[in-house]
Amino acid sequence: MFEKKKTQELPALDVNNTTLSDAGKIIERLRQEINRHNYYYYIKDDPQISDADYDVLLRKLEKLEEKFPGLITPDSPTQRIGAPVEGGFKTIAHGEKMLSLQDAFDFEELKDFLERVYRDLGAKEQDVEFVCELKIDGSAVSLVYEDGRFISGATRGDGITGEDITQNLKTIKAIPLNLLDNSRINPGGNAALPESNPLNAEGKSARIVGIPVRLEARGEVYMAKDEFAKINSNREEEGLPVFANPRNAAAGSLRQIDPKNTAARKLSIFIYGTAFPADFAEYGIYTHYGLLEYLKLLGLKVNPNIIKAKGFEQIKDFIEIWREKRHGLLYETDGIVIKVNRFDFQQRLGQTSKNPRWAAAFKYPPEQQITKVLDIIVNVGRTGTLTPVAKLEPVRISGSTVSNATLHNEDEVKRKDVRIGDWVVVHKAGEIIPEIVKSLDEKRDGSEREFKMPHNCPVCGSKVSRSEGEVAVRCTSITCPAQQYEKIIHFASKGAMDIDGLGPAIVEKLLKQDKIKDAADIYYLKYEDIISLENFKEKSTNNLLSAIQQSKDRPLWRLIFALGIRFVGSHIAEVLSGNYGSLDRLKEAGLEELSDIFEIGPRIAASITSFFTQQQNIDFIEKLRIAGLNFSAGKKEVIENDKITGKTFVLTGRLSSYSRDGAADIIKKYGGKTSSSVSKNTDYVLAGEDAGSKLAAANKLGVKVISEQQFDEMIK
Repeated sequence: MFEKKKTQELPALDVNNTTLSDAGKIIERLRQEINRHNYYYYIKDDPQISDADYDVLLRKLEKLEEKFPGLITPDSPTQRIGAPVEGGFKTIAHGEKMLSLQDAFDFEELKDFLERVYRDLGAKEQDVEFVCELKIDGSAVSLVYEDGRFISGATRGDGITGEDITQNLKTIKAIPLNLLDNSRINPGGNAALPESNPLNAEGKSARIVGIPVRLEARGEVYMAKDEFAKINSNREEEGLPVFANPRNAAAGSLRQIDPKNTAARKLSIFIYGTAFPADFAEYGIYTHYGLLEYLKLLGLKVNPNIIKAKGFEQIKDFIEIWREKRHGLLYETDGIVIKVNRFDFQQRLGQTSKNPRWAAAFKYPPEQQITKVLDIIVNVGRTGTLTPVAKLEPVRISGSTVSNATLHNEDEVKRKDVRIGDWVVVHKAGEIIPEIVKSLDEKRDGSEREFKMPHNCPVCGSKVSRSEGEVAVRCTSITCPAQQYEKIIHFASKGAMDIDGLGPAIVEKLLKQDKIKDAADIYYLKYEDIISLENFKEKSTNNLLSAIQQSKDRPLWRLIFALGIRFVGSHIAEVLSGNYGSLDRLKEAGLEELSDIFEIGPRIAASITSFFTQQQNIDFIEKLRIAGLNFSAGKKEVIENDKITGKTFVLTGRLSSYSRDGAADIIKKYGGKTSSSVSKNTDYVLAGEDAGSKLAAANKLGVKVISEQQFDEMIK
């Protein structure tokens, strides 16, 4: 296991003067250090360094691997994001069937389960120990490790086979690519651990013998509540359907064709068991609780809220404790899982075709309340999207008072037939977002009024429009004050220009007092403008001015993201920055050129070109230029190579020596570029194993297809 120690001081890195031999040693140290910090951050929730220091370590590793691609290995921290899936997901057979759990919806059904266990074992209540753990509301997956290395992962599927989502699972940083060698915790490997060790059961002595040859771990991938809220807010702004709950969002994220999309969703996981758990007797592990402790020693993330319990009353107490307490968790839970602890008891109880007979899930009823819709108002977002919001009689749900509930869009209001004056059932989607489940039309008295989406913006009075194929209705004025407020908030946010101290309340004051009209005006604020605001003193004024000044030097991708171009998130902003190197070059890019960039495509390309042709946006960017913001990504050294410089490559299939991104970086290093689709402008198609439709397109168009070996020859 990783020791909690001070971060190693690594030597200053001069990539150009680093030899292959030295690079190998430095890369190994960097990987160990990065993996150690990943463990403390994602598994132990105890970060040892700042995000900025972590980024420095990762960038050093990326630079070395970029120069020495032969040293890249599949389990390197830089290789978590792989290539898009071509031709759909393949299937993987589970080592042991992934079963579902028998549900208990009340305490009587729970008692029935316990009594059946006692009866079938011929045991008394005090003789049978159970493990109680939180039921995470996510998407079940199976992870296979061989000799400690993560080799594959799959969805539950039908329980017998699941979809191969290995590349997407690798993007989840809570899933280690390599298990920890637990024999380092117990030097000597086979030496018996003390009787007090949690791995022991029934007085038996646990023996830890290093990493298992093969381990098939089972876990629940989940999306945190705040990430769910953020994604739904963004989807609503873009006129896309929102996810019903974090479980659906997690499942959909795992099935993305491009792993980069999965990575952007910030998923996590809790491991809850393994296939063939009884086989761990050879490790001296005879109980489910002991197995979970062992999995933690291997570096796998196990939920900490677990107890051992005997009898109905102890189990009931745990259920009641978490009935309310669960609402304060960062992730969604919908019940408590109760499992017989001893593996020999589990084997005696057996299983049905669907459920293990030694486990059950107590399900909390969904917390819903009935309240009245007082009004339906319309909010305007930064892209001009009009969102209907129900104003409710205040009601308490899942630990907080709810007085507003989003209705998402006009179609949703019609589908649910929600009217002003209706009595409605309300819950929290993902235990965080208040949402109307349904209206109670039987309680109507005729005084209710149907909602009509306004034909004019409720803030600026401009006409609204709805594009074909979209659910969003938008204000057509780009000078709308409501849009400007949201745009400024976005521009200054942590993920964009990161102007510390410039929050919503201050932005609202600056707008109301006509100190600013758009985000560019932030950079023209004077000391007198800020200190005149309520509650501002000399120190806070200087701090804000300093934060504004510091933000001028942010990387180009942050500025591109901050512009608020529709469909351009932080990752796409990084792609654009890497491809164009300056905001001026990006402004001049044409629709076809943008569409050819890997991960961009026609929809995003059209949005970008539209943004840069609007005069208000041109003027806005010029104000930023005059204010002195950084418009350049900085020059990257390009090594001239007559076989690659100026050429366009398309990558397809699985490469053995490189990741897809690694190969693309090498092409860019030598002055070439990559495209996501094959066309008459393509010079080469680099084809690996299982090449798909792009290979067929290349043959049809007569584009030269090269192998990985030929590519190696080109870069020598």
